Amino acid sequence: MDLKKYIHDIADFPKPGILFRDISPLLADKDAWRAAIKELAKLMAPHKPDMLAGIESRGFLVTAPLALELGIGFMMVRKKGKLPGTTIPHTYALEYGTDTIEIQSEPVRKGQRVVVLDDVLATGGTLAAAITLLRKAGADVRAAACIIELSALEGRKRLDLPFESLVQY
Repeated sequence: MDLKKYIHDIADFPKPGILFRDISPLLADKDAWRAAIKELAKLMAPHKPDMLAGIESRGFLVTAPLALELGIGFMMVRKKGKLPGTTIPHTYALEYGTDTIEIQSEPVRKGQRVVVLDDVLATGGTLAAAITLLRKAGADVRAAACIIELSALEGRKRLDLPFESLVQY
């Protein structure tokens, strides 16, 4: 199935000069959405994950149904202060400043095989930070995947593990 037909281009969003790739139509079409999840499951299953990690917030939309398809759980990678209980933080550099992401400490076990997911890979900074954070927590991060890869931004180069995307622009 050609998933690009279900991804719309929105000019000047969220600000002038940005071309936003909107997955809302993909999410709204049950057949296209099912095809996307089935394809991600096929690509991620060989990595034998024990757990999936989804990056806030659209990454949760990808990770939750994929975890069900693979028969495993998922944990959330969120911005600082959004998770209850004991968390493990990681601060990373942005183009202008820094940001901090966190995971809850309970779902992570030392040596646990984890695959990280988000909706889009752009520059790769957040995905690389999530991988570093999970490794810091003791996870064996096996792979990463996104629905969309913005290839011209070369985010894949920031990743030191297998990466898959369903659609490339």
